[in-house]
Amino acid sequence: MSQVEQFWQEFCVEHQKEGLIYKAAFQFGASADWLAELVVEGKKTATTSGFLFYELENAALPQAGEYYIVLNGQDEPVAVIQIQSVEVLPMNEVTEEFALAEGVVDYPFWWDAHEKFFTEALKSYEMEFSPTMLVVCERFKNVYSK
Repeated sequence: MSQVEQFWQEFCVEHQKEGLIYKAAFQFGASADWLAELVVEGKKTATTSGFLFYELENAALPQAGEYYIVLNGQDEPVAVIQIQSVEVLPMNEVTEEFALAEGVVDYPFWWDAHEKFFTEALKSYEMEFSPTMLVVCERFKNVYSK
C-alpha cells in the first residue's frame, strides 16, 4: 500500500468514512513544502488555479464536497482537504479577502506569485498571461493531518 493510500485509510478509519474516495493527491504551486505547511497550520484555506488548464487538459473542475490529499515537496501526504466552494471568475476580480485565505502576507504578494506562476505555465501552450484570465477559486477545509 502506498504512503498516500495508507494516509487516506487512516483518515477514513479515524473519521468513520467507509467507502469514501478521494479525487487526487497533489502539491500546491511552486512552493509545495511551504504551502502544505500552511494547510496543516490552518492558515491556507483557499487556492486559485487557471481555468484554462482544466479546459486544455479536458479535466473536470473540483466540486464542493470532494476530498483531496495535499502532498509536500517530497510527495508525502500531509493533509486531507474537503472542498467547500468553487467559483470561476476573472483573476482581476479575486478579492483581497480570498487572496489572504490562501495564507499569503498581502494581496500584492498573491497577485505577483500567481501572475508569475501562470505566465510560466502558459508558455508551454504558447499563450500569454492576462489579468482578465478566468481562474478557479476554491475554498477548502483541512479535515485531517498528522
